[in-house]
Amino acid sequence: MEWLDLLGQNAFWVSLLRLATPLILGTLGVLLCERAGVLNLGIEGIMVAGAFVGWLSVYAGAPLPVGVLAAALAGAAFGALHGFLTVPLALSQHVSGLGVTMLATSLSYFSYRVLLPGQTTPPTITPFAEMRWLEGLPLIGPVLAGQTILTLMALLAVPLLVLFFKYSPLGLAIRLVGESPAAAEGQGLSVVKLRIGAIMAGSALMGVAGSFLTLAAFNAFFFNMVSGRGWICVALVVFASWRPGKALLGALIFAFFDALQLRLQQGAVQLPGLSGLPYQLYLMLPYLLSILALMLMSRRAAYPQALMKPYRKGER
Repeated sequence: MEWLDLLGQNAFWVSLLRLATPLILGTLGVLLCERAGVLNLGIEGIMVAGAFVGWLSVYAGAPLPVGVLAAALAGAAFGALHGFLTVPLALSQHVSGLGVTMLATSLSYFSYRVLLPGQTTPPTITPFAEMRWLEGLPLIGPVLAGQTILTLMALLAVPLLVLFFKYSPLGLAIRLVGESPAAAEGQGLSVVKLRIGAIMAGSALMGVAGSFLTLAAFNAFFFNMVSGRGWICVALVVFASWRPGKALLGALIFAFFDALQLRLQQGAVQLPGLSGLPYQLYLMLPYLLSILALMLMSRRAAYPQALMKPYRKGER
């Protein structure tokens, strides 16, 4: 099959949107943190924690929506830790974020081993069902019908975040804190509260992104399932120039090449002149293209002016 033939197959677009969902949620989470002026490199670990806590909650008997909520709360808790270290204490955002990643990942793996000793096969749960009731919609119906409610939530979160930043007083305050915390303080706003709140909200989205992997994409928790998606989300925020709409586009582009490389590995599709190549090259394809896109877009990116700059009340 020629790779262009994939564009007419609903199964390919279903796979693409499923692969993009955790990237959309994670990228929006990073974007929310960075719009407030704080870099959150804890996303990789927070996604692991969200995947584990969400799965464990459902495995223990909770409904699936409660599992998503538990994942969000776990993400918010690690976000609060990162916010406390980086905002009032003004510690290095890079070091704190990497520390949160290592802590959340290690704690999740340790908890799994303690709670499920001797398990060689990951226990399974019943994941979210596909939204077959949307199959009758024109054009996008067959694609959305193959998704779960979490994918629909991720797609709806993009315009909601656009409206939040553009029109809501809280969204405008977060943007001001990310651009000029001194000006925000002059308006009577609490820089510490706004930044920590934004970090916790963004980290909650990261936790939900992780829960998608165990509650929708798969039906079990296993080590290394996040597999670098968090770092891709950090890169996609730069690609998107801190805009939710472009973040969605970046996630879809990455997912397109990820879905394409999966079919290249399986031999279901062929690229002219590239047959017989080692599968590792196909695995590299989405990441190489992400690096290329980052190189092209980062020079023109209008980043928040106070990003990664600590701020103490009263300082100018």
